[in-house]
Amino acid sequence: MPDSTALIATAGRFTDPLVGGALAERGVGLEVGADGRLRVTLGFPARGCAAVLAAALQQFLAEQLPGTETAVDVGWDIAAHVPAKLPKIPGVKNVLAVASGKGGVGKSTVAVNLALALAAEGAQVGILDADIYGPSQPRMLGKVDERPTSKDHKKLNPIHAHGLQAMSLGFLVDEAKPMVWRGPMATQALMQLANDTLWDGLDYLVVDLPPGTGDIQLSLAQRIPVAGAVIVTTPQDIALTDARKGLEMFRKVAVPVLGVVENMSIHICSNCGHREAIFGEGGAERLAREAGTEVLGHLPLDIHIREQADGGNPTVVAAPESANAQAYRDIARRAAARLAYGIPAGELPEIELLDD
Repeated sequence: MPDSTALIATAGRFTDPLVGGALAERGVGLEVGADGRLRVTLGFPARGCAAVLAAALQQFLAEQLPGTETAVDVGWDIAAHVPAKLPKIPGVKNVLAVASGKGGVGKSTVAVNLALALAAEGAQVGILDADIYGPSQPRMLGKVDERPTSKDHKKLNPIHAHGLQAMSLGFLVDEAKPMVWRGPMATQALMQLANDTLWDGLDYLVVDLPPGTGDIQLSLAQRIPVAGAVIVTTPQDIALTDARKGLEMFRKVAVPVLGVVENMSIHICSNCGHREAIFGEGGAERLAREAGTEVLGHLPLDIHIREQADGGNPTVVAAPESANAQAYRDIARRAAARLAYGIPAGELPEIELLDD
């Protein structure tokens, strides 16, 4: 059996791109069990890459410690990243906001698939539809006609769909009924949905925000403990301009921006396979570079993604082995890893509202 101290010290020098450096430097848990197996404990769910990481680390150990044959087990333990000065939502470790500067960029489709991807990677996940005026998650989850139950007429049980816990105003009102509410009413509705839902042991609550930088977004940052935000954009300049505003809004309220997702990045013709960047190229990279964040991934303009979401069976569960589903899972791992190792939760400053 190899020496445990040497094994852990050597394993600690192994670098992993998701972790963002050497395992020991990044605080990854390393221990050797009584059976001589090296156990690696990540801070993010990694079912899709655990075997690859284990094999790479095992090879690294064999090279660094000749004659050593050590089995490697990779697991994860997801910690809570709660911003200072804000109380936790009961039953929720981490709140992840999915936002966009403008509508029509596919934010809600990204949000639901991100939630499903985190679940596929091994986390307990919920989704909160914060788009009070245009809730779309009930249809995307195939639960348009389902209504939440309540034992005490105060707290709501979340709707269960595809392994997710879900809540949306769309579960409480008719789909065709418009919500003609002023900002304070919408804000109060969001707070009730977040805090009066009986979330059960969630590692992540993904919040599908409405587009823009208005009351809902500010209230979310001021009153809900958002651990990190994911910005969704398309490559075109007008979308990038608005996405930059959304990104800077989160920065101003000390919500870490985990990265940018470029949706509708490229169109692939279903007949001939021709690839065409309909909305331009390199936009997300420019935005991330200018804002000091990173691109979490690119998603294609694909009719299957739209059909699957409209049909209540989003891509990650409808076609789990497809390239599109794997892209969502890559994005989920990067976002969760960046939350765990890349960006500390900040103090919430006072928000100055400028009328200009």
